[in-house]
Amino acid sequence: QVQFVESGGGLVQPGASLRLTCVVSGSTSDSGSTSDYNTIGWIRQAPGGKREGLSAFSLSDGSTYYADSVKGRFTISKDDANNTVYLLLNNLTPMDTAVYYCATSTYRGSYYYRYLWPHEYSNWGQGTQVTVSS
Repeated sequence: QVQFVESGGGLVQPGASLRLTCVVSGSTSDSGSTSDYNTIGWIRQAPGGKREGLSAFSLSDGSTYYADSVKGRFTISKDDANNTVYLLLNNLTPMDTAVYYCATSTYRGSYYYRYLWPHEYSNWGQGTQVTVSS
């Protein structure tokens, strides 16, 4: 089972940026090398809130997916040589305060929303806390 080490969270002021890092024990470049997952995504959960899918990579074709709530502010990227996926968070607001998780799913279909649907993800990291406060 793939495992993750997430880092990069912290306490920042509104308007600041953070880059979250997820080191994956498996490949980030080719879903053909594993039958365990095709999609690697970032999902967050605010205190008392539901899990919210933010962004994802489909390894089978390299496509990226973003929730409307973060499109234009957050950017997903990856470093295949180091099996690492990043999420750059820009122009943070207190509404972005949450635990941010890296996770994988097997989904590789044509429905955009399913790449961001938390219930698709079966394997999760431990999360990294992001707190935005003045």
